[in-house]
Amino acid sequence: MRLSLLGLFERVALIVGIVVLVAIFGALRPEAFLSWANISTMLGSQSVLVVLTMALIIPLTSGDFDLSIAANLTLSAMVMALLNAKAGWPLGVVIPIALGVGAVTGIVNASIILYFRIPSLIVTLGTGTFINGIVLWISGSMTISGMSPELVQWVIVTRIFGIPLAFYYALGLCFAIWYVLDYTTLGRRLLFVGRGREVARLSGIRVTHIRFGALIASGVLSSAAGVLYVGTIGAADPLSGNTFLLPAFAAAFLGATSIVPGRFNPWGSLFAVYFLVVGITGLTILGIQTYVQNLFYGGALVVAVALSQLARGREPQEIN
Repeated sequence: MRLSLLGLFERVALIVGIVVLVAIFGALRPEAFLSWANISTMLGSQSVLVVLTMALIIPLTSGDFDLSIAANLTLSAMVMALLNAKAGWPLGVVIPIALGVGAVTGIVNASIILYFRIPSLIVTLGTGTFINGIVLWISGSMTISGMSPELVQWVIVTRIFGIPLAFYYALGLCFAIWYVLDYTTLGRRLLFVGRGREVARLSGIRVTHIRFGALIASGVLSSAAGVLYVGTIGAADPLSGNTFLLPAFAAAFLGATSIVPGRFNPWGSLFAVYFLVVGITGLTILGIQTYVQNLFYGGALVVAVALSQLARGREPQEIN
C-alpha cells in the first residue's frame, strides 16, 4: 500500500505542485495572479517552450542530447523573418523552408554523431554554437521585424476561450508524441534503444536508424518552435532564442519525474513547463528581482536531474 501511494504521488506530484503554487500566489496577489488575463498569458506565452521541450525529449528518449535546439529555433525564426519580412515571400513558402532548415540541422547532427561515433553532447554543443554564428552573420546582429500579420493572427491574436491558438498547437503536439511513444512500434523501439542500445541491436532493432530519425525529428520540431516564436513576437531576435535552452532541459528532466516516472514523457514535460512558469510568474508579481528566474530554472534543472535519475534507477536498464 505504501509503495502504491508513493507511486501515485510521483505521478501526480507536478500537478499537485502547480495547484499549491496557484493557491499560494493566488492568496497573496489574487487580483493580479488569478485574473484571466494573467492565466491566459501564462498558457499562451509558453507554447514555444512546450514545443521546444517536445523536440528535446525525442532524442533524450533514445539516449542522445541535442544542445542545438535553441540555436536551431533562432536560425529558423531568422530565416523566416528575412524571407517574409525582408524579401516579401509568402508564408506558404517560408514556413516549409524554415522546417527544412531544422531537418538539415538534424541530419548534420545525426551524421556526425553516428558516423564518427562522437558523443551527442559535444557535437550538438558545437553545431549550436556554429548556428549562433550564422544567425549573427545573416541578421547583422539586429532584430528583424515586420512579419506577416497573418502569422501573428494564427498564433496569438485568434483565441479560443480567451487562450491563444499557440497553446492548442502545443497541446496537439503533446497528444501526437504521447500516441507515438505509447501506442506505436516506432515509439516502443525508441524507448528500447534508450534503455539499452546493445540489447536493442541484438534484438534486431536498427539502432542507428532510430537515433538518426530522432535527431531529425528534434531539428524539425525545434524549427516549429521557431515558427511559433516569430508568430508570437512578430519578429526574429538573433539572441533571445537561446534563453529557451535551460528551461527546456529543466522541463524535460522535471517531467521525467512525474506522470510516467523514470521516463521522458510529453505530459510530464507539459506540466513541468507550467509548474516552472507559474513559479516564475508568481515571484515576478510579488516583486522578486529578475535574477530569481535564473536561480529558479537552474535549481529546478539540478533537482530534476537528480530526481529523474533516482526514478530511472529503480528500473532495469543498460548503461551506455
